Amino acid sequence: MSASHHASIPAWTWVVPLVASGLLGLKFAHVVPADAAYVLIVAGLLLGATVFAAVHHAEVLALKLGEPFGSILLAVAVTVIEVGLIVSIMLSGADGSDRVARDTVFAAVMIVLNGVVGLCLVLGAGRHFEQTFQLQGASSALAVLGTLATLALILPNFAEAASGPSYSILQLEGVGLMSLALWGVFVFVQTVKHRDYFLDAPSDGFDEPAHEIPGAWIALISLALLVIALAAVVLLAKSLSYPVDAAIAAAGLPKAFVGVVIAVIVLMPEGLAAVKSALRNRLQNSINLALGSAIASIGLTIPAVALVSLMLNQQIALGVSQTDMTLLILTLYISALTLGTGRTTVLQGAVHLVIFAAFMLVSAVP
Repeated sequence: MSASHHASIPAWTWVVPLVASGLLGLKFAHVVPADAAYVLIVAGLLLGATVFAAVHHAEVLALKLGEPFGSILLAVAVTVIEVGLIVSIMLSGADGSDRVARDTVFAAVMIVLNGVVGLCLVLGAGRHFEQTFQLQGASSALAVLGTLATLALILPNFAEAASGPSYSILQLEGVGLMSLALWGVFVFVQTVKHRDYFLDAPSDGFDEPAHEIPGAWIALISLALLVIALAAVVLLAKSLSYPVDAAIAAAGLPKAFVGVVIAVIVLMPEGLAAVKSALRNRLQNSINLALGSAIASIGLTIPAVALVSLMLNQQIALGVSQTDMTLLILTLYISALTLGTGRTTVLQGAVHLVIFAAFMLVSAVP
């Protein structure tokens, strides 16, 4: 991002959250019909725009904090949106609400590790031929992600304390606490203990334009607008949960595709930021964004969803199907090969994109 981009707050980044909040106020006051087609269309457009506005303000704060704190803040902001979307559907009691957390988390991991990483490697290699990153940081993040994914999405299929692909209450509490603790340790290592593992190495023949650090006043305004935008996203998502379900059913897609839709909405801005970093030959930042968001998606989402399920006394399904388990194991294996050398080429990106295409195919046609 250019220096001038953050010297002031672009008008759209504060207009969109305020307009979204205004629409929500009109809906709650019953001034406009909540189920009218034009209201739903406007709400959908505002939802997408507000997600981008929220990520913009998170990026402003990230520049103020510096790396890798910026990537962490962006990942947490995106995860808050994800949790809000999942919880809103769980509270709605719609058919399949007990599986939406699993479907969304699984979709987020597959989209990040295959779609986002694949695009970063292909487009980055197309411009810079071969790119490098910090091996220690990438391998550490992938080890955490693989552990979290196994605990949250694979192990429930083999636990015997509860029927189906679910944990018992005690197991769910334990896994939720372990996920949160592991995420906390990872953040500590990333920001304090071994921060240098997650910083860009100097690039040969490439100088990144300097970014102007936002002032305290701009940062405070962005913080307030970030809170407003996140609240608006959650409430808009809740109002759109039934129409989205109906649209997916009308298209003949399986219920699990709701998770893919949520993950795409949530990860689109962060994915674009990762791709832009790869095009600027900052692959380390792309990996920080991608792996950090996947880790936060599990490490923060699972504890939050576990807490909500316990409060609602509602059992949630976490274990993925055998087809999805195969794709997940393949993804983790290929990711270990891709991130195990410190250098990437277009071939590795192509492999990830093929796995992503396979994931989308079996999601739409199980």
